[in-house]
Amino acid sequence: MLKTRVITAIVLLAVLLPALFAASPWYFAGLTVLMIGAAGWEWARLNGLPGTGAIAAGVSLALACIWTLLIGGLNAPPAWIWWLATGVWVLGGAYALRAGPAGWPRIAQIGRLALGAVLLWGAWLAIVQAKVHGINFILSVFCLVWMADIAAYFCGRAFGKRKLALAISPGKSWEGAWGGMAGVLLLGFVWVHVIDVRVAVDSASLYTLLVQRHGIVSLLALVFLGAMSVVGDLFESLVKRAAGAKDSSNLLPGHGGVLDRIDALLPVFPLALALISL
Repeated sequence: MLKTRVITAIVLLAVLLPALFAASPWYFAGLTVLMIGAAGWEWARLNGLPGTGAIAAGVSLALACIWTLLIGGLNAPPAWIWWLATGVWVLGGAYALRAGPAGWPRIAQIGRLALGAVLLWGAWLAIVQAKVHGINFILSVFCLVWMADIAAYFCGRAFGKRKLALAISPGKSWEGAWGGMAGVLLLGFVWVHVIDVRVAVDSASLYTLLVQRHGIVSLLALVFLGAMSVVGDLFESLVKRAAGAKDSSNLLPGHGGVLDRIDALLPVFPLALALISL
């Protein structure tokens, strides 16, 4: 299993890194269309749309992304899109997590499918816009999510006692979640005072932009983004539990599916763009 995970990770990096560091954002935008289409297929399957129907859902989502590029190019969309996504994630996420895996199937299938398509499209649009902002900016958002996950894992292992969401993800604890947020604050400090100052970066990071716009309040913004990465992770776990699935698919051998790899990113990217739009 470890060998399979490593090989898959190497292949993914070999595909993603050239697109991420390419001077033009179009290559990255095209590659992410394929990934979000695959995530749309996984979402449809998890919500009871099998076979051809799930494939059609994934293709339709990819075509919606392509249509977005054709009509708007890489121009920044209005800020209200990011704030709408913020409202959906905060309010909808709270509702879904409170209802738990048993409550998710009670929502009409068309509603669940539509919600997933909108959230995936919004996350894709935000990721593409983050690439337009610059490599340093998009990496700072990626690393925020990764730091929140890694710090939460180790703090949870060391200090975890109180379960965060036992019915959804038994391995997560409140101590781990707070440790993840502390890790995000530490990462932000290092990025603002070391990376953005001493490294020849192509753009300001998320952390520097938040400090410039919000000052000391940026600390709360980082805690909020760290918390929302946990919400994204828990939300996907909830949907999988409701469907009785361990992974969103087997597209990525050793890693599960695309949704399993991007779940925590889905809320963070649009919310990050909302916060820097103020």
